[in-house]
Amino acid sequence: QVQLVESGGGLVQPGGSLRLSCAASGSIFSIYAMGWYRQAPGKQRELVAVITSGGSTNYADSVKGRFTISKDNAKNTVYLQMNSLKPEDTAVYYCNADLKSSLLPRKPYWGQGTQVTVSS
Repeated sequence: QVQLVESGGGLVQPGGSLRLSCAASGSIFSIYAMGWYRQAPGKQRELVAVITSGGSTNYADSVKGRFTISKDNAKNTVYLQMNSLKPEDTAVYYCNADLKSSLLPRKPYWGQGTQVTVSS
């Protein structure tokens, strides 16, 4: 079984910063990409940022210049450094991993989600 465990969400004032972490564990054979999505109330889930096994990154236009995605291959962990947070960044943030486990074909996995609230 593969698990994605997120941490780091919380309440922060506008202009503040938060760092999210997501650790993948279990019978992992290979990770192709990891990323972060978010879903605000009444809205569809959207891509925030993704990083491939080769280190290539892609960001939503709304977070470019404010958010930075990075990874630690040894720990199978992806991070999302969020700076200059805005109220519109408020959402549940979900970790996603495109990986192949030792038992199953390549497929996406999701974390349980962590709440980020930006409010004064």
